[in-house]
Amino acid sequence: MLANIVAKWLKNRISAIEFAKNHALDLQDETLKNRLQSQKDTFFGRKYDFANIRNFAQFQSAVPVHSYEDIAPYIFRMMQGEQNVLVAEKVQFYAKSSGTTQAKSKYIPVTETCLGKMHYASGKDVYGIYHHNNPQSQLYKGKHLSLGGNLSPNPFGEGYVGDLSAIMLENLPFWADLKRVPDKKTALLAVAWEQKIDEILRQVVHEDVYSTVGVPSWLLILLHKLLAEKKVSSIHDIWKNYELCLHGGMNFAPYKKQFEQISEPKRLKFYESYNASEGFFALQSENDADDMLLMTHYGTFYEFMPLSELGQKFPRTLLLDQVQTGVDYALIITTTGGLWRYLIGDTVRFTHLNPYKIQVSGRTQQFINAFGEELMVDNAEKALQKTSEKTQAIVREFTAAPIYIEAGKNGGHEWFIEFVQEPPCMDTFTEILDQELQNLNSDYQAKRSYNRALSMPKVIAVPVNTFYKWLKSKGKLGGQHKVPRLCNDRRYADELKQWI
Repeated sequence: MLANIVAKWLKNRISAIEFAKNHALDLQDETLKNRLQSQKDTFFGRKYDFANIRNFAQFQSAVPVHSYEDIAPYIFRMMQGEQNVLVAEKVQFYAKSSGTTQAKSKYIPVTETCLGKMHYASGKDVYGIYHHNNPQSQLYKGKHLSLGGNLSPNPFGEGYVGDLSAIMLENLPFWADLKRVPDKKTALLAVAWEQKIDEILRQVVHEDVYSTVGVPSWLLILLHKLLAEKKVSSIHDIWKNYELCLHGGMNFAPYKKQFEQISEPKRLKFYESYNASEGFFALQSENDADDMLLMTHYGTFYEFMPLSELGQKFPRTLLLDQVQTGVDYALIITTTGGLWRYLIGDTVRFTHLNPYKIQVSGRTQQFINAFGEELMVDNAEKALQKTSEKTQAIVREFTAAPIYIEAGKNGGHEWFIEFVQEPPCMDTFTEILDQELQNLNSDYQAKRSYNRALSMPKVIAVPVNTFYKWLKSKGKLGGQHKVPRLCNDRRYADELKQWI
């Protein structure tokens, strides 16, 4: 009986996804018109005269691109209780996010429409696609582990603020809560993250978990604690039916080997999603794929900005029928949560057109270009992955920063790397890393030529748990918090040296 229900549900989800793949341009056009028409009487809609905007060209010329700093005053008015500012819906929840180790928090409005038509729809579609690709799966028989954050009262008025995961858990329909662990009370505990992990551990150690959802770095910490508790080396010795790891929020490549070390790799599949506090944008649609299907029917309108336009209030932006594969674009979104032409801070790269598939290639504020080398996160992560493969190293976390030019000395890059398994020779590791960076980035290669502007990178192997302690000192454990991979100055590098 249950299998028949799942089969019918699956068919409906796949049909909707296929329709969206085949009508992406029309759906995006419809999404923009719907957002403008439905929100024309908000304060923001009146300010930019939404009632008289008829097409994208007019929208593009009338509404500037907004950073969080630009849109924050409107959000603050909403949090104080003012209605109809950015969005007509009453907002009761705000996703609290910082994205990096920076102390400043962002508050992103989360409407009921956001939850229902985007976040919960995406959850159904992730499992729907997975079942479609793996018809032998028995996921619906077991429990599903998800790590949640905390909720707290809105400090400025009514409602609540917290991690998006906590907001979703708080609003889950009862039937969706039946198959997940830990229970809602434990998942939403307002205690220190380490204490919450211990509470979750007590529940999941005796459960039959079939899938996990979470940020890879924090999920690994839970799994290692679980293995230590049971005194086994493979998670499959505890969860015999564990078959799916859903992950997102960071590049998975540096973490995949760590998962494979503590599991039976042939029994565990990994699926990526592109979800953020601002919305859910893409999901992996095939087994073993390294890209994700852009979801054009969740109510988000997308624009893609060439990186040369960064910093412009009215930049040249492209729609889906204008993008090219292999080019990095800054992502700009207009959402059902009241974000208008919002520069989310991620860069994406199309791998396929029709259907539209993307990779998250980096962050608009995470790069090193101190000497004209234009090193992006994607280059750094790929070079580090190739270097690790060639030297049998396993990297847990890393960050890199420039070494500034001093009298008589060239500049360079300083890498702080925490290893699960160190390479046999650090000098060889450094040389290969340098060569891989040159292979991937012609600007870096030109600056390294004859040590003209850049010297050989300097690699510092930091002690185990350095990054964990660093994040803990900032109150940034758990949730969506993550280590910034690259920085164009030394703010993080100099802080880290205090821990070494």
